[in-house]
Parts: sequence; C-alpha cells; structure tokens
Amino acid sequence: MAEQVRAIRTRLTILSAAAKIFEEHGYQAATISQILREAGVTKGALYFHFQSKEDLAQEVLAGQDQRIMVPPRRSKVQEVVDVVMLHAHRLQTDPMVRAGVRLSMDQLAQELDRSGPFLRWAEVGLELLQQAQAQGELLPHVVPAETANVIVGSFAGIQSMSQAICEYRDLVSRVSALMRHVLPSVVVPSVLASLDFSESRGATVYAEALKVAEAQEVLDAAS
Repeated sequence: MAEQVRAIRTRLTILSAAAKIFEEHGYQAATISQILREAGVTKGALYFHFQSKEDLAQEVLAGQDQRIMVPPRRSKVQEVVDVVMLHAHRLQTDPMVRAGVRLSMDQLAQELDRSGPFLRWAEVGLELLQQAQAQGELLPHVVPAETANVIVGSFAGIQSMSQAICEYRDLVSRVSALMRHVLPSVVVPSVLASLDFSESRGATVYAEALKVAEAQEVLDAAS
C-alpha cells in the first residue's frame, strides 16, 4: 500500500512539473530534461509512468476535463452555463488546467493531437443542450450540435484573448459577457430570465462541486 501511494505521488509530481514546463515553454520547446529537473525525479521514474513527452502532454491535456463535475441542475441551460463558468474559474486557479489549455491552443505542436479537449467539451455541451431542448428550454431554430461548437470555439478565443492581455485576470468577466451575448439567441425568454451567469458563478459552483466530490470520496472509502 505504501509503495502504491508513493507511486501515485510520484506520478502527480511528474505531471505537475510537466504542466509547469509546458505552460512556460510550449510543447515544442519543452524538454524531458527540464521536466526531470522541475520534478526532482530520475529518468527511470519518469519513464516508469510515462512513455514519452507526447504521453505526458496528452495527460496534461486531459487535466482540463470536467473531473470536478457540476451537480445536475433542473435547468440544463443553467448547467451549460455552470460548466463554462467553472472552467473559467479553474483556468484562473488551477495550473494543470492552464497548462492543458496552453497545449490545446499551441499551434507549434503539430505532431501532438490537440483535438481531444475540443471534442470532449463539445460532447458535454451537446448532451446538455439536447436535454435542454427536450425540456423546451431552447428556441425552435436551435441545432444543439451547432450551438455546442459555437460555445466551445468562442470560449477558446475568449480565454486566449484574456491570457494574452492580462494572464486570465479578467477571464470570468469576459466569459460572463460571452454567455450574455450568445444565450439570448438560443434560449427561450422565460428560461433566460432565470439564469445566473454572474462573474462569481464559477467560484460558487466550484465550492459546491468540491463538497460533492469530497462526500463521494468518503462514501467510496467506506464501501
């Protein structure tokens, strides 16, 4: 058991180091030697857990996925908003998420498959928007797949702009503005009036989701 715990910690240490190096230097310029120095581990330890720099990068890319889940909402459009605002909050506060986004936007990383995060976020949005449509929350002309792609692509541009201008300090206000501009063309007025896309929404959802995750860990440990 102790060896398993040490292995898990070593793996997380290496991933955190890789995230820092990828965020600072980009995929192409980052080297295994830099990651080893940052992590303080041997080459053997790194290659025990990861096969290559590409393997490390894919794990970092996956770090921006919705592992901290938004609790289900009665309004599925609110759930879409919460997913987006939570991701904006995590971009401001979680180095692994920042590194994953940096990699997904790194056009110099031509040999790296960067499509995964975009496709996964679009799938999350599509599923929620289809549920919202079934509940009558969307305007008649809306095509959920199209709207999901618009939201994901717009978020990518907004976060890139915020990162370039002020290192994400204004990201939540920009994303809140994005939601206020996009949703009126998608959502029926009665639902739109009930939505909360305030700038503090991401932090609120994060705190709620963290409590749910911690409670689930306690239940899993007890079972």
